Amino acid sequence: MTVHRPTHLDATLDRTVVLGYSRIGFRVRSRAWPPFPPQALKGRTALVTGANSGIGKAIAAGLAGLGASVTLAVRNTSRGDVAAAEITVAVPDAALQVERCDVADLVDVREFAARFLGKTDRLDMLVHNAGVMPTSRTESTQGHELCLATHVLGPLLLTELLSPALARAAAAQVILMSSGGMYAQALHPNNLEYRTGDYHGATAYARSKRMQVALTPALADHYAGEGISVHSMHPGWVDTSGVATSLPKFHALARPLLRSPADGADTAIWLAATDGLPSGRFWHDRRIRPEHYLRRTRDRSADRDRLWQFCAAATGLAIG
Repeated sequence: MTVHRPTHLDATLDRTVVLGYSRIGFRVRSRAWPPFPPQALKGRTALVTGANSGIGKAIAAGLAGLGASVTLAVRNTSRGDVAAAEITVAVPDAALQVERCDVADLVDVREFAARFLGKTDRLDMLVHNAGVMPTSRTESTQGHELCLATHVLGPLLLTELLSPALARAAAAQVILMSSGGMYAQALHPNNLEYRTGDYHGATAYARSKRMQVALTPALADHYAGEGISVHSMHPGWVDTSGVATSLPKFHALARPLLRSPADGADTAIWLAATDGLPSGRFWHDRRIRPEHYLRRTRDRSADRDRLWQFCAAATGLAIG
């Protein structure tokens, strides 16, 4: 698979942020994208976390529309059932299952993984989309800061536990839904749990999304021998209920420019449906993007190693 470099226009859109991350950037870029072949994912299986609304629901619908059998992993199965019913209206032949999994609770992740492996032999696509942005510092059941638990520890543990099923796929894809907000944040290896300093939910969210991007190359190396590719990406600015609730001022100001959930889901669906892409990279609008734009956010290999070891210890996994 040849990955085309960003054009001058594409790169300019990306640097302006507002144009690149808004619906304007998506509309300009998507004009050059060919449609997905019908039933491109027929016979493949997918798991999407946080799939009961917003981008996660749009990803599940998109994968199902291409023929994949999709499991919606959600905290609230009643809301998951509603989402599945709505997807079925748009995709009448969708093969969907709804399963409960709170990715912030590491015990729940282990229990879910055991159930899933008990009835699923092969997993082709694992999309880590579940997200939170608490207004005050909140801890998971295991005592970890909630953004860290939801966006980093839970996905890391779930990927490792499901790696036998992923390894049985011909070309499995693991996708981490990051955020463009991570560009403003560096790693904080001495404060990964955000225990010091004034807590801001948006900052904690962006820090954990930076961690996802920092871990992506290490995860790609870790799973390369099993034929599992790992990608991280950001969806741009998307109009979701989470954004409206957590960032009301931004939502009110930027709403005319915000993308639809389907627009935000596009790159995740494209990554899942495209074989032969380089593993361990950061994507936006079907292009590899830089991991840093600001000098102050650049991390050292020692910082990434400390993050990796912290996550291994927190999840109880021998992944060092």
